[in-house]
Amino acid sequence: MNQVISNTATPVRRLPRYDLGSVLSIVVAVILLGGWELSVQAGLIPGYLLPAPSKVIMQLYADLTQESVRVDIYYTLAEILLGFALATVLGLICGAAIALIPIADKILSPYITCLQTIPKPAIAPLLIIWFGFGISSKVVIVALIAFYPIVVNAVVGFRGSDPRQILLMRVMKASRWQIFRMVQLPNALPFLMAGLQIAMVFSVIGAIVGEFLGASRGLGALIIQRQSAMDVAGVFSVLVVLSTVGIVLSVIIKALSKKLVFWGPAEEIRGV
Repeated sequence: MNQVISNTATPVRRLPRYDLGSVLSIVVAVILLGGWELSVQAGLIPGYLLPAPSKVIMQLYADLTQESVRVDIYYTLAEILLGFALATVLGLICGAAIALIPIADKILSPYITCLQTIPKPAIAPLLIIWFGFGISSKVVIVALIAFYPIVVNAVVGFRGSDPRQILLMRVMKASRWQIFRMVQLPNALPFLMAGLQIAMVFSVIGAIVGEFLGASRGLGALIIQRQSAMDVAGVFSVLVVLSTVGIVLSVIIKALSKKLVFWGPAEEIRGV
């Protein structure tokens, strides 16, 4: 009888590990936000120091319905995308040159290393003097911060090509351009996409750093204005918008990676 029951019992379906992790992540978020809300409502935490999540959500809704705040979002987004595009072009060119041309490696590598060792907030005031308080100086700051992970991953990717494949192409009388296009570039693509994902996150940071140091528009300037007015809920609202912008752009780069590098997921590559 027990054997019959055990044979006819419905098998227990276990949640996949990914789904279980997502569920636990949501549970943790609910617990944290709920505890935060209750603590503020109960008076354990002063609302003027740490506003309740419900107040932040109301402020966020009010911000998104204001034309001036939407203009600030577009302004910062333009800085991020233009700086990221500039860093991508320069990073790919320098990375390919360093990896494939020995003399370029000797010429460029010391300057790139020197540039990376300089804290970007330290040179940002100079960039604002040179390029002004408009969008140009912010684009340059974003490009400088996003440049290094792209160039490093490009060098690693281009140098990681299988020498046997290159030798085979040379035996087949392939030109240098054909070797680059058919062997070295496909090998470098997973590393390049990984570098672009890192650079996109850095681009958001670069735009805000530039706006902190001098800007009249943008989300960074809005944070400075609200900090001066002790508008803590307003600052939290801008942080939520910034985080959302960063997450959306990272997801777009990751989706692009899966399309372009279909033979090997880019998230498994660790170039830096």
